Order: sequence, then C-alpha cells, then structure tokens
Amino acid sequence: MHAFKIPESVDAMHRKHLQEIPDQTSNVTTSFTWGWDSNKTSELLSGMGVSALEKEEVDSENIPQELLSNLGHPQSPPRKRLKSKGNDKDFVIIRRPKLNRENFPGVSWDSLPDELLLGIFSCLCLPELLHVSSVCKRWYHLAFDESLWQTLDLTGRNLHPDVIGRLLSRGVVAFCCPRSFVDQPLVEHFSPFRIQHMDLSHSVMDVSTLHGILSLCSKLQNLSLEGLQLSDPIVNNLAQNSNLVRLNLSGCSGFSESALKTLLSSCSRLDELNLSWCFDFTEKHVQVAVAHISETVTQLNLSGYRKNLQRSDVSTLIGRCPNLVHLDLSDSVMLNHDCFPEFFRLSYLQHLSLSRCYDIIPETLLELGEIPTLKTLQVFGIVPENTLQLLKEALPHLQINCSHFTTIARPTVGTKSHPEIWGIRCRLTLQKPSCL
Repeated sequence: MHAFKIPESVDAMHRKHLQEIPDQTSNVTTSFTWGWDSNKTSELLSGMGVSALEKEEVDSENIPQELLSNLGHPQSPPRKRLKSKGNDKDFVIIRRPKLNRENFPGVSWDSLPDELLLGIFSCLCLPELLHVSSVCKRWYHLAFDESLWQTLDLTGRNLHPDVIGRLLSRGVVAFCCPRSFVDQPLVEHFSPFRIQHMDLSHSVMDVSTLHGILSLCSKLQNLSLEGLQLSDPIVNNLAQNSNLVRLNLSGCSGFSESALKTLLSSCSRLDELNLSWCFDFTEKHVQVAVAHISETVTQLNLSGYRKNLQRSDVSTLIGRCPNLVHLDLSDSVMLNHDCFPEFFRLSYLQHLSLSRCYDIIPETLLELGEIPTLKTLQVFGIVPENTLQLLKEALPHLQINCSHFTTIARPTVGTKSHPEIWGIRCRLTLQKPSCL
C-alpha cells in the first residue's frame, strides 16, 4: 500500500495560512481573510440537511415563519404547521423579527411594573382575567396573584373539585358556590386554604368530596352547608375552625350526636347558629345541642323538631344562652303556654318565632307583649285570620307575622350584578360577564 503524498505547493499554502493565525498569548494583532467561496455555501448547507436563511428585515426577532406571513394578512387564518415525517431529517433555522421600540411610541406593556399591572387586572371581571392569563407567563402569574382572588362567586356551576381546589389555593377569602354540581372526588393534594367565608348550600356534592374540601379549611368564620349530606368526619373537621361566628347546618343529615357535641364544644365564638330541620335529628341530638351551645350565641334557630324539643330543653337552652336576641322554635308541637316564663328570662330578646306550635292558645300570646325588648313575633299557623287583626291591634308595638323565612346564619342575598356573601361583595363572578 502506498501512502498518499500531499503536493508540496498545497502543503506550503496550508502552513502559510496557519502562520497568519495569531497566537492567543501574543499581543500582535494580525488580520487575515478566509479563502472561502461563497457560492459553495448552499452546497455545504444542503449536504448538512440545512437550508440557508433568507435575507430578513432589520426589525426582526424570533417569530415563527407562519406568523410572519400572516402579519400582512390579518384576516386570513394562520396556516397549520406541517408535521414532519419520521424519516424526514431536514430542518429549517428561522428567526423572529426583532421588535424595534422606536416604531412603537408610548409606554410598552413590558415596561409596566407588576404593581401597576395588578391594579389594571383588578378592574377585570372573571372571564377577562382568565383571558389575560393566557397572554404570557408573566401575565399568567400576575393574573393568579392572590390579591385578585379574594372573593369568588361560582353560584350554580358544574365544577370539578380539583378546579375548586386550585382556585381556593390562590388565596380566596370569600367563596360563594351554592346550588353547584360537583360529581367527582378530589384527586389533587393542596395546601391548607385561607378561606374564611364559604357558602355551599344546596349543592350536589359527594360526601367524600365535601370532606376533602373542608379538611383543608381551618380559618372559617362563616359557613353555610344547608341541605347537604354530612358525616361524622366532616363535622369533626369543622370543629377545628374555632373562630366560627356563623354556622348554617339547616336541613343537614348524616352525623351523630357525639360529633355534634364535639363541634359545639369547640366553637366557643359562635354568634349565629342554624340547626333547623336536620332530617335525622333525634331527641338525643336536641338535648346535646341545647346543652353544649356556646353562651356567646345571640341568634339561634332550632325549628322543625316537633316532639323532640321539650319544655325542659327550652329551659336548659335559655339558662345556657342568656344573651339571645333572635330565637326561632317554630314547628315544635310540644311547646305551650307553660314555656312563656322562660322567654321573660331573656333580657335582650327582640325576635321570637313560634309558628305552628299548635299547643299554644292564641289568647295567651298577649302575655308575650309584656316582654319589654320584644319587637317582632312570628306565629304563623296558630292564629286564625279573623283573630290576627285583633292581636295586632292589642299589641301595636309588635310586628306580627312580618317574615315567613328566617335569616339566621344564612348568607345575605345581594343583587345579581353585585353578589354578596354575608355582606361581603364578590368581585369575581360568572353571573354577569362584565366588569363590576
């Protein structure tokens, strides 16, 4: 085999070029030019599987080529990007046009500080806020800043529990979500919520899902679960909210008297409590309730227990809660005129409801007019129409049968354009997709 011999003229040329390259340690600056034929550029790139860049304008910076082609035709839809086949090894290097700030007078959105953008975002309604979150990463993080998600209203929506979890983890303080439908279990794991006011009344929700949400709540002050199926673990979880002020469990079911005892014993700051019409409440439930209700309660609804609420229970209750201002014992057929002296022990009683307590004789109601602080008296169903007018004339200082429904511990109802929850206005809402 013969070795290939490089011609001396070629070898000498290479050495000459190498000598012209300056040493990195040398201070001598040497200039030289590469002897490359520009006509061979496309041939070389083609052999590498690369296509040459076309000459571009000065103002350019990394925008996909198909978007560039659409800039001159804003009405035409963007072309779909073709998927390369598995055996296609060709690829294209592209650049996006650089944005020349001189061509766009005024202040750039990118130059605005986060505080100013948050102020602008705070004027957006929920759909608009979700739209701007998809503009870029920075706007996404700003759009989900906890300062913008203090109050949220999703009344009557079909929701996935993980969506609820993600939203509440944004720092929501007031969450209004009654009459909603949640039919799947909570899958993701979230850190404890900061929520303080929550209304889930009459929602369709699995017990395990409700338990998963409430287990992450420990700072609740106002809570309404009216009409929901509960469980002992749920009620025991509620007991960790020692700052509860208003609690509405009207129409709830599924928990034992021991769980109720744990809850009432832990909530020592309760001011309003609604335990009316709990479906599976027994006489034992009622006895536990009146014996462990916090003495701080001023508004209480224990209506709907018919034969399970006895006069002895009323005596125990009033002895434990002497500061009652609003008391509703409607639909308790075991109460009669004999329990009236108990009401006189309440020095602050202003509103009393005894509707459909059929053992009370209408004529004896005149005695209740002597309670010095009493302002309203609800006696629907026990006073005939022809006698009601006489009763009103005999007790002119009282408003009789002025309200059919109780408001104890129930969320306040605002206007459709300005929904509220216990007097707190919910800024983010889907009820009306316009800025509030």
